[in-house]
Amino acid sequence: MTNRKFKPGFRLSAIDVAVLVLGSVAVAYLSMQISLWLGLGVAFVVAHFFLFCNVFRVARPLELGWSAVFVTLVLCCTLFAVPSWPLVFALTLPATIAVIGLELSKASYHGVLWQSINPQLPDWWEAQLAK
Repeated sequence: MTNRKFKPGFRLSAIDVAVLVLGSVAVAYLSMQISLWLGLGVAFVVAHFFLFCNVFRVARPLELGWSAVFVTLVLCCTLFAVPSWPLVFALTLPATIAVIGLELSKASYHGVLWQSINPQLPDWWEAQLAK
């Protein structure tokens, strides 16, 4: 493991802020000029970026699993008009809850409220550095 600093909890970098700002601009443009549902789809993705990367600090494989569910549903909605956009969002929310639940249960959980959810994190971190 590389020698990285121990910085658990909520995080927000300049790049994260840029993604949120650009995402918000894209949502406004898409919603007003192209399609409200497309704009809402982008908003949904940007909100999940914030949740997964900044709040809960979700591991990459779980993010990719969530993305696969969402992209599959969006493709079906776009190509076959089934499910509808509201159903795409509704069907993706259980995947969101599952991803967050799985992340919270890990010994490596280091997102928001880690001190109360995973008080053993510093010990886990030290053990990883010793490997």
